[in-house]
Amino acid sequence: HHVCVNQIYIHFYLREYIPLVEFAEAHNLLEVKRAMDIISFFFTGISSLSLARDTHQKKWRKIGERSVEMMARWAPHSKWNFENKLFLLQAELHYLDGDLESAEVAYNASIDSAHEHRFIHEEALAYELHGIFLLENKSIDRGLKQLNMSISKYTKWGAGIKVKNLISFMKTYGGAT
Repeated sequence: HHVCVNQIYIHFYLREYIPLVEFAEAHNLLEVKRAMDIISFFFTGISSLSLARDTHQKKWRKIGERSVEMMARWAPHSKWNFENKLFLLQAELHYLDGDLESAEVAYNASIDSAHEHRFIHEEALAYELHGIFLLENKSIDRGLKQLNMSISKYTKWGAGIKVKNLISFMKTYGGAT
C-alpha cells in the first residue's frame, strides 16, 4: 500500500494528473477503506478537478465531487489533519464552477489552515494552486507572488525537483525566483 501512496505522491507533485487517476482506478484507490486512503483520495480529487477544468469531461468532475464529499465527512473528525485539504478541494471545485470569489476565499482558508497546523508541504501546495488559479485568471503579479511563496515552502520541505519544475513553469509567465 505504501508503494501505491508513493506513486500517487510522485504523479501528483509532478502534475501528472491523468497517470495519477488511472493509477488510482487500477489499484482501487477511489474508495476509502482505511485512514491512509484519504491522502490518495485527496490527491485524486485535486487532480480530477483540474482535469475537469481542462477537459470538461463529467467523469473527472464526478471523482472530484466525491472527494470533496468524502473530505467533508472526515474533516469534523480531525480538523487538524483534514481542514486544509477540504478547503483546497472546495477551492478547486469553486474554480471549476466559475465561482472565482468563493474559490479565492477557500484557497486562502486552505493556506491559513495548513500554516496553522504546520503542514508546510500542504501550505506549499495551496500557495501553488492559488498561484495557478490567479495566473489563469489574468492576475499575473499576484499569481507569481503566490508561486514564489510556494517555492519558499517547498524549499523548506526539501522538494528540490518540485521547486525546479515550478521555477520553469513560472518562466512561461515572465517570472522566477
